[in-house]
Amino acid sequence: MGVPAFFRWLSRKYPAIICNANEERPVDVNGVRVPVDCTQPNPNFQEFDNLYLDMNGIIHPCTHPEDRPAPRNEDEMFALIFEYIDRMFAIVRPRRLLYMAIDGVAPRAKMNQQRSRRFRSSKEAFEKEEQIRKVRERLEAEGCPLPPPKAEEDKFDSNCITPGTPFMARLADALRYYIHNRITNDAAWAKIEVILSDANFPGEGEHKIMDYIRHQRASPDHDPNTVHCLCGADADLIMLGLATHEANFNIIREEFVPNQPRPCELCGQYGHELNDCQGLATDEAGPDQSSPLDKSTNFVFIRLPVLREYLEKELAMPNLPFPFDLERVIDDWVFMCFFVGNDFLPHLPSLEIREGAIDRLIKLYKDVCVLSQGYLTENGNVEIDRAQRTPTS
Repeated sequence: MGVPAFFRWLSRKYPAIICNANEERPVDVNGVRVPVDCTQPNPNFQEFDNLYLDMNGIIHPCTHPEDRPAPRNEDEMFALIFEYIDRMFAIVRPRRLLYMAIDGVAPRAKMNQQRSRRFRSSKEAFEKEEQIRKVRERLEAEGCPLPPPKAEEDKFDSNCITPGTPFMARLADALRYYIHNRITNDAAWAKIEVILSDANFPGEGEHKIMDYIRHQRASPDHDPNTVHCLCGADADLIMLGLATHEANFNIIREEFVPNQPRPCELCGQYGHELNDCQGLATDEAGPDQSSPLDKSTNFVFIRLPVLREYLEKELAMPNLPFPFDLERVIDDWVFMCFFVGNDFLPHLPSLEIREGAIDRLIKLYKDVCVLSQGYLTENGNVEIDRAQRTPTS
């Protein structure tokens, strides 16, 4: 889920952390599709060692997209997921590891939120179906041409993207086949280690990835210069990436484009809402019926090393009565961001990112550090007395 408005606020306040991703696409030569040669040097700002995919952030938009017509069956869904992974691999080109993590059973702290969200989505889906039925009846009475209604077995319920469902079992099998195929036929895949953590392993995908990184950091043969890249759209991935304290950690995500057009739920065309639907397009249809499917999604990198430099300057405190430690300060900054939104804790209603809550917290934090002569956190533990003084100062 992430933290609402956090990424937009961060990219506006620290614009240099955002870098557009250069992408080479497959080309057609005499009718034959030639894939990207991922053994060639990376076209972006550096070479990457490890690529981590938070798979639920890929599965959801591929199975029930909001900005284009939905795939017609599971085969099309799986093909879109494979294509998305291929694009990520071609952009990042990892040289050591590809780690794919699907959400397993969530921690107890998040189960209530997940249940309420899924009950709500089921209720909203029922209400939308009822609205579509009424509009269809009106247009049929007016004699407007309409696509045939979907059969019950063709309707996809996004609630099946849950650990333990038959859909997730079939997806895991399809991903294993895909990985085996790529390792066999692609030289870039054959040279690296590939790990798939499916829904049978407990924990959210992003936290399974972080556990793996922490385990590698504790290994005696860990290379501190390892360059990591994590694919995911959740804003809390930025906090998790900072919390690893890795020197070279980047996040890749889709470029945020506001006000993207969405297709009508009844006819699948663009340029109008469901209640304004007039049926299928005729030969005289205007340009507003054009589909944005040919517009490819662009990706951006979030460079956490640059964000660390920003935070070092932003959180600098002159005349501090104890030594300044950037890693401790970053831990405190991540902790303070929990006050404005978190998947596991309710955010404080008086703190809203759009109203400058994080900037206010930073100012209060500096005052508390000087007065209490210490940081808010230490080795993952919160100094309660100091933390209580921050929002009340």
